[in-house]
Amino acid sequence: MPPQNDNPEVSLDTLIGYALRKAQLKVFQHLVNELEKFDLRPAQFSALAIIDQNPGLVQADLARALDIEPPQLVPLLNKLEARALAVRVRCKPDKRAYGLFLSKAGEQLLKELKVIAQQSDEASTATLDDAERAQLLGLLQKINRNHDCL
Repeated sequence: MPPQNDNPEVSLDTLIGYALRKAQLKVFQHLVNELEKFDLRPAQFSALAIIDQNPGLVQADLARALDIEPPQLVPLLNKLEARALAVRVRCKPDKRAYGLFLSKAGEQLLKELKVIAQQSDEASTATLDDAERAQLLGLLQKINRNHDCL
């Protein structure tokens, strides 16, 4: 027997998960549209940013940071390498592992993309003032910190 809904007032619009997903789609689509101009996807932008913050990061750690399976990372990295934005360098201690680095072109493009991502973020959340934006970001970070402990 399915569980009975004791609260007839519950609707999708009252669920945080539903509201988060709708907002995420709006913000994400705005960024997708901006990155398309550079023939990039958000995951590729994220990979460039993570590599920039962690030069020499190994592929498995990047996959974990992006929350994707390692086999899904290979085509992403292949595209970044083909465009000369990132390079894989074999690690000396473990010859099977590759450290990831941005090329000079990757560093330059990432600087531009960070500005575009910031502008996209602000444009897609233009209905919020600075205090509301900071509050929302803080709340989302709090949820994410709690999720990391699960």
